[in-house]
Amino acid sequence: MASDASPIQEAGIFSTYDRPQFYCELMNRGDELPEALREVQERLSHLSLKDLRDRTADAESQLWRLGITFTVYTERQAIDRILPFDMIPRLLTAEEWAFVERGVQQRVKAINLFLWDIYHDRRILDDGIIPSDLVLKNANYCEAMIGVDVPGGVYVHINGTDLIRDRSGRFLVLEDNARTPSGVSYVIENRHMMLRLMPDLASGIALRSVDDYGVRLHRALCDVAPAGIVDPQVVLLSPGIYNSAYFEHVFLAREMGVPLVEGRDLVVENHHVYMRTVAGLRPVHSIYRRIDDAFLDPLAFNPESLLGVPGLVDAYCRGNVTLANALGTGVADDKAVYAYMPRIIRYYLGEDPILDSVETHICAEPEGLAHTLDNLGNLVVKPVGDSGGYGLIIGPHASADELEAFREKLIENPANYISQPVIDLSVVPTLCPAGVEARHVDLRPFAVTGASTWVLPGGLSRVALRKGSLVVNSSQGGGSKDTWVMSA
Repeated sequence: MASDASPIQEAGIFSTYDRPQFYCELMNRGDELPEALREVQERLSHLSLKDLRDRTADAESQLWRLGITFTVYTERQAIDRILPFDMIPRLLTAEEWAFVERGVQQRVKAINLFLWDIYHDRRILDDGIIPSDLVLKNANYCEAMIGVDVPGGVYVHINGTDLIRDRSGRFLVLEDNARTPSGVSYVIENRHMMLRLMPDLASGIALRSVDDYGVRLHRALCDVAPAGIVDPQVVLLSPGIYNSAYFEHVFLAREMGVPLVEGRDLVVENHHVYMRTVAGLRPVHSIYRRIDDAFLDPLAFNPESLLGVPGLVDAYCRGNVTLANALGTGVADDKAVYAYMPRIIRYYLGEDPILDSVETHICAEPEGLAHTLDNLGNLVVKPVGDSGGYGLIIGPHASADELEAFREKLIENPANYISQPVIDLSVVPTLCPAGVEARHVDLRPFAVTGASTWVLPGGLSRVALRKGSLVVNSSQGGGSKDTWVMSA
């Protein structure tokens, strides 16, 4: 449980820090604060608010100049927006990270086995571990993948597992992102920004590096290229400049040293994929695609899509090109399927989950719906297929009218929702208009799977900048922090 304050004198930016009732990852560790974290805390305590604000202003200017932006589709007048960046890093010990890393690797392994099974033998459905309708009637289930053997049995090459910490500091899985998880570019750029603008804070601190993500990702995509290819050609397929994560597409293509292409740059001939170049057509073997299934191939899915490549799915199913992530992986990050992940892990691996899940009630089931309706004011209710913090309601923060309107939506379409208890998310010191205050955070570690699974040390820490808010998504006003993982 949260304990008393660290004996370190609270000076400088911490002089007015109001210790919260939640688990503060820096200030509520008490006498157990590791030496490496204590050193960072001491250095932070010698900074002034003016100094921190000046450095923050420099960071925002650099973000604009570097074009590190994203788009909020609901704000048509604002095409580009920077992701607010907080200069106070989030700190994780080597032991904490080792635990998270093992848990994420276990989860990715189980997800890949689950996806292979539901597109092949369906043993888990026949054995009644998870309801068949939940999988086979899932909007993300892709019938084109039935019987398709993907290289190495890897469906999810890039995975983002969203984690939170509760009142005791325990890590919990909030949800999986097994389709096209975004945000890793901010992890790397945040570190570069910190080293440029806070060298006095990082100097001499043994931190795990994040700089080899591009190399690791490229290696994994080569690992899963079609058999017999000696020097695979990897490309990153983007919807184009108006996509909300376009900066990240450019960034990752550069980090991997591969071409950034759009659908119009690729062509399928004789069931093989080629890239148009000034020297003619060049074979493509692995595609890191940042386009949703429905828009990937107008011949297989949405015939009106101008973003995809005609014939791509046929070439893929014939084994002539690899798609990362595979088609149909959205079943694994469905929020209703999430409720069965502990059973899925035990079924395929014969192990208990390393990372616990948040208690989840499936509203498609009568008991789950009844519990949700009876406790609507105390629960978080989420649509199973949405992301970005859209469409959910946080019961304790909602008005009576909002709850009643949501109740009607829930009764009308219960299969679209799951509910979870409100978790007292951990907090970290964050620069706010009134000074340094506690703000809630989550963590998205990124796992890359080829011949094996590697987890980027730290991941994306998203912070809810609005006081009292539990919603950390960038589209809902959240920001980010650099995540420092200490070396052992």
